[in-house]
Amino acid sequence: MISLTLAEIADIVDGRPHGIPDLAAAVTGPVVIDSRRVVPGGLFAAFAGERVDGHDFAAGAVKAGAVAVLATRPVTVDGTPVPALVVEDMLAALGALARAVVGRLGASVVALTGSAGKTSTKDLIAQLLQRDAPTVWTPGSLNNEIGLPLTALTADETTRHLVLEMGARGIGHIRYLTGLTPPRVGLVLNVGSAHIGEFGGREQIAQAKGELVEALPAAEDGGVAILNADDPYVRAMASRTRARVVYFGESGTADVRAENVRLTGRGCPAFTLHTPSGCGDVTMRLYGEHHVSNALAAAAVAHESGLSADEIAQALSEADSLSRWRMEVTERADGVTIVNDAYNANPESMRAALRALVAMGEASKATGGRTWAVLGPMAELGEESLAEHDAVGRLVVRLNVSKLVAVGGTEAAWLDMGAKNEGSWGEESVHVSDAQAAVDLLRAQLRPGDVVLVKASRSVGLEKVAAGLLEGDGAKGGAADR
Repeated sequence: MISLTLAEIADIVDGRPHGIPDLAAAVTGPVVIDSRRVVPGGLFAAFAGERVDGHDFAAGAVKAGAVAVLATRPVTVDGTPVPALVVEDMLAALGALARAVVGRLGASVVALTGSAGKTSTKDLIAQLLQRDAPTVWTPGSLNNEIGLPLTALTADETTRHLVLEMGARGIGHIRYLTGLTPPRVGLVLNVGSAHIGEFGGREQIAQAKGELVEALPAAEDGGVAILNADDPYVRAMASRTRARVVYFGESGTADVRAENVRLTGRGCPAFTLHTPSGCGDVTMRLYGEHHVSNALAAAAVAHESGLSADEIAQALSEADSLSRWRMEVTERADGVTIVNDAYNANPESMRAALRALVAMGEASKATGGRTWAVLGPMAELGEESLAEHDAVGRLVVRLNVSKLVAVGGTEAAWLDMGAKNEGSWGEESVHVSDAQAAVDLLRAQLRPGDVVLVKASRSVGLEKVAAGLLEGDGAKGGAADR
C-alpha cells in the first residue's frame, strides 16, 4: 500500500483513534483481515464474522507488527488499549480506504466480469501486462466487496496496471465495486447460467454484468469497453456505455479475433491471433478450447495497453494458470493424468471442461487409456438445476467419455440419470455418495493412460478427490502442472 499516516487514514475512514500514541505513525504495509498475515508496518482490519471475531486477534496483530487495528469497537487487553481506529462500518471503511488509495495512484484500472472464465482471464491479463509495467491483480477469486478493496490496497506508487476481477450475486453489486475502484478499461466476458437461481434469469445477469461498462469514462476521457462479439447479451451492452467499444471473439467482425483454431495433441489450444496492429501465432500451455475466448479477451486488454501483436502472442504462449484447482493438470508416476478443475462449476464451464477432457484423452486412446469425468453438483441454479444436471450427464455420453462418476446427493443423481437416459450402460456411469467413495472406486479401477477430470461447485469440496488420487503417487511436477 502507499504510505499513509494513521491521521490520514482516520480522516479517510472517519475513524476515532483509540489507544494510538502517535497519529503521525505511517502504515506502509498491506491491509489484512487474517492476523496470521500481518507484516510489520501493516494494518489489521478486524472483521466480526459468523464464526470468528477479528477483534479477538487485535492484540496479537499489533504484537506481530501491525501499526494499528481498524475496528468497530475499542479493544483493551489487561487494561491496555490496543491501538485502533474505531469505525461504524468495517466494510464501508475498507471501501473508502481503497477508493482513496486508488485515487492517489497513477495506475490504469482494468476491471473484468462475466459468468465464467473470470479468474483464468484475469491471470492471463496479469501475465501480459506485467511485460509492460508493474502490475497488481486479484489473487485467486477474491472478487467481492472485501477481496476487491484488499487487492487494491496492495498497490503502491510503482503500480502501473491494477487488474481487478469483479463478481456479482445481484443487481447493484458491480456498480458498488466500480465505485470503489473506478476502472478505465472494462471487460465483459460472457453471460451464462452461473448464479441464475439467485438472479432469476439471463436478462437479469446481463443487467448486473453491464453495470461495469456503465461505470466507464467516456471515450474522450480514455474509457474502453471490451465486449465479447460472440455473446449477444454482451454485445448488446455497447448501447449502455459512453466508452469506446472494442470487440473480441471468433466472429469475423471482432477487432481482436482468432483464426485457424485447433487443439494440440495434449489438448492445448493453438490459433492465429489477429489484432488491429498485426497478427501472431499462439500455442497455449493451458488446456481446453474454451481458453481461446479468454486469451482473446486478455489480448484485447493488452492491445489497448500498448503491447504489440508479437508481444501478446508470445506472452499468451508462455502464460500459465496462476490460480489453483482450475484445469490443474498433474501426471502421476504410473501414467494416470489428474485434471483438478474443482474450484467451481456451472453448466458452461462443465461443458468446456468435458470437451477439454476428451481432447486430452485422444492421445492415450490407442494404448487403452480412458477418460473419466468425476463430477459433483453445480450450485445456485434454482429451477434450472434438474435440467442442467441432466444435460451435463447426457453430454458426457454424447462426447464418448469413458466413465462418469457422479459424486454427492440429489444433483449427482440427476447427472447419473442424464447419462443413463442418454444411453450409458453397465458401469459407464456410477453414482457415489461422497469424495472418499469416489477415491476408493478410482483407486481400484484406474490404469496407466487414463485421464481423470474432477469438477464441481466450490461448496462441494471435490478437490479432495484429486488430492486423494495424487497422495503418495510421486506425481510429476513442472510443466505437467497447469
